[in-house]
Amino acid sequence: MYDLHHLGWNSFQQLCLTITREVLGQTVESFLDSNDGGRDGAFVGWWNPTGHEDLSGRFVIQCKFTSRINHVLRPSDLSDELKKVRRLVEQSLCDSYVLMTNAGVSGSRAEDIETLLRRAGVKQVVFLGSTWISQQIRENKRLRMLVPRVYGLGDLSQILDERAYAQARAILESLREDLAKVVVTDSYRKAAAALDRHGFVLLIGEPAAGKTTIASMLAMAAADQWSASVLKLNDPGKVVERWNPDEPSQFFWVDDAFGVAQYEAFLVQGWNHVLPQIKTMLRKDAKIVMTSRDYIYNRARNKLKEGAFPLLEESQVVIDVHDLSGDEKKQILYNHLKLGKQSRTFRSRVKPHLESVAAHTRFIPEIARRLGDPVFTEGLDLDAYHLGQFVEKRERLLQEILQGLDGHSKAALALIYMRNDRLESPIDLQKSEEKALERLGSNLGGCVTALEALNGSLVLHSHAGGDSIWQFKHPTIGDAYAAILAQSPELLGIFVQGSAPEELIEQVTCGNVGIEKAVIIPKALFPLMLVKLGEFSTSKKYKSAWLSTWGAKSAIQRFLARRCSKEFLSLYLEDNPELLAKVSEPGLSAFSVVSLAARLHEFGLLPEENRKRFVVTISGYAVRGDDLYALDDLDIQSLFEDHEFEELLQNVRTQLLPRLDDVRIEAQHNHQSSEPPDEHMQPLLESFEILERLFGDDEHAAKIIERETRLVNEWIAENEPEEPDKNPRILGNVETPDKPL
Repeated sequence: MYDLHHLGWNSFQQLCLTITREVLGQTVESFLDSNDGGRDGAFVGWWNPTGHEDLSGRFVIQCKFTSRINHVLRPSDLSDELKKVRRLVEQSLCDSYVLMTNAGVSGSRAEDIETLLRRAGVKQVVFLGSTWISQQIRENKRLRMLVPRVYGLGDLSQILDERAYAQARAILESLREDLAKVVVTDSYRKAAAALDRHGFVLLIGEPAAGKTTIASMLAMAAADQWSASVLKLNDPGKVVERWNPDEPSQFFWVDDAFGVAQYEAFLVQGWNHVLPQIKTMLRKDAKIVMTSRDYIYNRARNKLKEGAFPLLEESQVVIDVHDLSGDEKKQILYNHLKLGKQSRTFRSRVKPHLESVAAHTRFIPEIARRLGDPVFTEGLDLDAYHLGQFVEKRERLLQEILQGLDGHSKAALALIYMRNDRLESPIDLQKSEEKALERLGSNLGGCVTALEALNGSLVLHSHAGGDSIWQFKHPTIGDAYAAILAQSPELLGIFVQGSAPEELIEQVTCGNVGIEKAVIIPKALFPLMLVKLGEFSTSKKYKSAWLSTWGAKSAIQRFLARRCSKEFLSLYLEDNPELLAKVSEPGLSAFSVVSLAARLHEFGLLPEENRKRFVVTISGYAVRGDDLYALDDLDIQSLFEDHEFEELLQNVRTQLLPRLDDVRIEAQHNHQSSEPPDEHMQPLLESFEILERLFGDDEHAAKIIERETRLVNEWIAENEPEEPDKNPRILGNVETPDKPL
């Protein structure tokens, strides 16, 4: 059974009208306002609602909602409706009366109600009670997708296919409470359409705009509609690693694909690396949903290979809170208050002000969640002014809430932040973290107790990538904690001292280099940062010793290239003079080294001798056809003098273009049977595109490039394995009745 009494009258009406349209096949006109004249819906025609009788004429649908559990419908519940029914009959608008209710309907009470309605002139009466409605929800997957709130009102183990539930249980069970409050918005409909059309959707929007909510609705619909296994991951490499080509129903969900609160260059490089495999996955019917904050994506898009994966452009669904209708905002607010943790007294006192709260220009869905949780409203005066401030100054008020917590709770949040919003459970502290907790006046036991108490409000115990983790309930809580760190030098020192270097370098900048939401390390703590970087010699992201060492070096190079001021880089070079030799002769595809060389040159920290060696090395790669990004990357070109770059172009024209067929043939010979042909040749095709942009005006060069491109595509087609025919998996049209649930 479903807890339909949690829906509210408006949402219950929408559910009923959706059932009549989707399940019973009627084109229903809805009257969802206070002046409905006794009709929540109406239609004209023939109908066989239960399979036992044929009805015809004008039908009136009336929905009766109750918030009381186990309430049985009584004749007195319809006393206000009888006058309206008589008027409708007199106007020849009601031949049959369809009563839909979430209350129970007993046989004797149904007879009494039917008698009253027939006396009012109704020819036929149909009762559709809570048991029947629950049965329709249970038996109709598309209905559940159209009304995704019902996923949060029932037992998921009874709703989903047994196999899909077993695979998705850890992820979806943690979402159940939030799904009970969702509102179907236009953005959700667009996202579902993009997923159907492309198999991929990228949800972009400001913090707390509802991206994760939409992703969770799509994940639940996929698990339900297709019995899909839902995998929530946080790393591009993990997506490809967990893909099973023999299991076409996989659904991949990647929150904050390019960084949680800040742009992370290494994640973008990771996506660029796996995009050819992603194309193969989509062709084999995998589904992928990614989310990103808008300001992070705006930085990432310049580095993404959209040419290799044009769906990044085509399948965006931009979540703009200003696009939420007034009714959608009101319903979001209503759902969170009704199903939140506030007392009845609080709900009664705040009710007169909800219209103005929803209409506020800074209203976002996260405001509704906070209003529904006493943790965020303790001490809040429930008048128009203070509620307006609650919305207007949402960031500062959240900081004040965090600062007002007890010591163990503050330490628990610090521990999550030190682990970059991914604290594995059960918690295994490093020595530096133990010392940090001591300085904060806490310990592991106090933190665990605090985490349990904060679960569901400020933190969330969930599953991602196969791990059990503690994380902030919403990324804006991490933003607020970062702001508190910036205001407290003493707390910032504890944070730096206690954080693992691998996590630290993804959260801070040494000096202000313009990265949004980053914690800025002041000059006084530069010596401590040098020590922390010196401690970072292996990365936990890799299992093999070689890759672990390589990963640590690459991470430090990215940090130095993207997150450090000139002053800090000068100090680092004094301690690590050997770095100059490394950046002078970067290896193939050594993006982090190349970026660091460009940053050192920008700051005047790269000696001329080292710059020239860099130019010679990079030019050699381009002329041999190994790596042509020097011809297309402004950061790399910034290290070239004008005459050096002109010389490079001339050498590419005279030495590479005449032997382009050799480069193609060598690439074909290097192909491994286990690698999809298009993935293998993608880098070469990208190189051809670069050459075409540079030399396309030269008729002779253009012919060479065009011929080699055609031959590559022919080779791919010849070596592409045949794929079996299959029916596409689509969610279908997600249009809903007039107002959102």
